[in-house]
Amino acid sequence: MELIRGLHNLRPRHRGCVATIGAFDGVHLGHQAVIRHLRAKAAELNLPSTVIVFEPLPREYFSPVKAPARIMSFREKFRAMEQLGVDRLLRIRFNETLQEMSAERFVEDVFVAGLGVRYIVLGDDFRFGNDRQGDVRFIQQRGQLYGYEAGPTPTKEWQGERVSSTRIREALEAADFDRAQQMLGRPYSISGKVIYGRQLGQTIGTPTANLQLRRLRAPLAGVYAVEVSGGGLHRALGVANVGVRPTVDDSIKANLEVHLLDRDIGLYGQHIEVCFRHKLRDERKFDSVDELKSNIARDIENTRAWFAQRRA
Repeated sequence: MELIRGLHNLRPRHRGCVATIGAFDGVHLGHQAVIRHLRAKAAELNLPSTVIVFEPLPREYFSPVKAPARIMSFREKFRAMEQLGVDRLLRIRFNETLQEMSAERFVEDVFVAGLGVRYIVLGDDFRFGNDRQGDVRFIQQRGQLYGYEAGPTPTKEWQGERVSSTRIREALEAADFDRAQQMLGRPYSISGKVIYGRQLGQTIGTPTANLQLRRLRAPLAGVYAVEVSGGGLHRALGVANVGVRPTVDDSIKANLEVHLLDRDIGLYGQHIEVCFRHKLRDERKFDSVDELKSNIARDIENTRAWFAQRRA
């Protein structure tokens, strides 16, 4: 899949495509339905498929701290789109210029002048433009003027309600991983590059792999029983802490640390995937490193017990 970094990198060869636009946070079952619609129409017209996304997400631009936690990073989103068979991903930087752009101007500059779209696929609830006019009906009306067609993708429901990123965040916050998996179409995981941390885990006998989350907040927090893949591992058992390490520092940026059970493998610089299976406890601040050590030992015991019960 080709990544196009910004409108200024559009070239004549990018013109003539079937396109869709959205946040696609989580690339859940609803998003996957949009992508299937996109690919089917692209195949019908013998054209490449293009997905348009914003970075940062608009709500992150307006209020970074109060914006909903990301379900996935941009890199994870890219990989998910690639696995779904999308041909091109156009990443547009959301800034003041885009914030002030009307839906009419967006259609003219991006869909028509930039991409020369032949067909636009939209989720039935998506809107864009500073006037919020950019919905399915608006896009279809402008298609009569600019010579393209457009159509909505029906809402995807699960248990009688619309599948949405908001519902998935709520499931993750409640540590209901089965419910999240049903809406995502896959187990929930976080992936990233292992970086050097403060080495505290090494000094207390429980070394951890520290991941770059590339997001201000994660959609879940606490201590979890997990499975780790990548870097030579396949579903290796571990204990993960997602939060802000309250015993160690007062950082407000989310981080993920994972301790592998019965494994001693160097993972620095490797990309790994941490799949969340069960919540052990909330994150908490301990009075001393010794208290932290004893609780980590208990977390490891509880993790072994939970996996043993599941696999019995």
